[in-house]
Amino acid sequence: MRILVTGGAGFIGSNLVHYLLGASTYELESEMDLVVTLDKLTYAGSRSRLAAVERDPRHVFVVGDIGDRALVSALLREHQIDAVMHLAAESHVDRSIDDPEQFIQTNIVGTYRLLEEVRRYWSDSSGLIQNPRFLHVSTDEVFGSLGLEDAAFNETSPYAPNSPYSASKAASDHLVRSYHHTYGLPVITTNCSNNYGPYQFSEKLIPLMIRKLLSGEGLPVYGQGANIRDWIHVEDHCRALVRVLARGIPGESYVIGGRCEMTNLEMVHAIIEIFREFAPDHYGKSAHELIIYVKDRPGHDLRYAVNPERIERELGWAPREDVISGLRRTVRWYLENKQWILDAERGSYHGERLGNPS
Repeated sequence: MRILVTGGAGFIGSNLVHYLLGASTYELESEMDLVVTLDKLTYAGSRSRLAAVERDPRHVFVVGDIGDRALVSALLREHQIDAVMHLAAESHVDRSIDDPEQFIQTNIVGTYRLLEEVRRYWSDSSGLIQNPRFLHVSTDEVFGSLGLEDAAFNETSPYAPNSPYSASKAASDHLVRSYHHTYGLPVITTNCSNNYGPYQFSEKLIPLMIRKLLSGEGLPVYGQGANIRDWIHVEDHCRALVRVLARGIPGESYVIGGRCEMTNLEMVHAIIEIFREFAPDHYGKSAHELIIYVKDRPGHDLRYAVNPERIERELGWAPREDVISGLRRTVRWYLENKQWILDAERGSYHGERLGNPS
């Protein structure tokens, strides 16, 4: 198997590259020959995330844009790619509210250009590639917001995006689906809940709270912290993506979640407790003194939750981490890699980003 991972220097993408290079033949249902990482290295991309595989002969890193059709075409042909795992995306809601255009360009136009080049390449290589796959990695935010008593999202939930970010991802999902039904491209889409784990950029809720605790700052939380998210450790997500790539049905979609709903406030309290467990002398203030409630953002979705019953039943996947074990791993990683946080933020977006999970 020779895989192109777009957005492979991002948070989920880099964890996926690490996972792919360590995955067994059984998991992949094929030998792993090569992983080609393509990343534009925007503010949220960092090549340092892939330092551990820099010398792996099975890994090639390329700086570039999925919208560069000539580059994508050359990579597909040079490396004889038979599977694409598409994670490249602008992914932060606040940024999409401030400047929607880049989300349209990357998530919609970029996905279209990538699909076109993959379609042409696989058409030209007809018969030479045994089992081509295009895995499009999306988000549960395309389904909109749930009420407190609503059933969790599943594969048949209607699309109802409420931000420029989620609207751009919804559009890319529809494009991907159309390329299967119109051109027969063997595409599969996944829609995952909120990820956390190592190498996440600190504008996101969990690493932001950890960074604030490390620096002795208050912990900003939108509104009253009542918004609910369904959390999954990134390694469980990567395991799911590999399972879908290997065993998923082309033309279908699979929702992925950790079966772990928490309010933002509950999550912040859990982070504080685990942080104190690992660094008991670092911060003496109470949670009441630490948390700062700030004005809510426009159109803040109340609740996301997904029902991963299909992938559990049909593909035999289930999360291994519960929220406490996953958070313990995550907090420990950030405490052991404080310099990574500082390096990742140098030269990045200027302006405070609040404790928002997505």
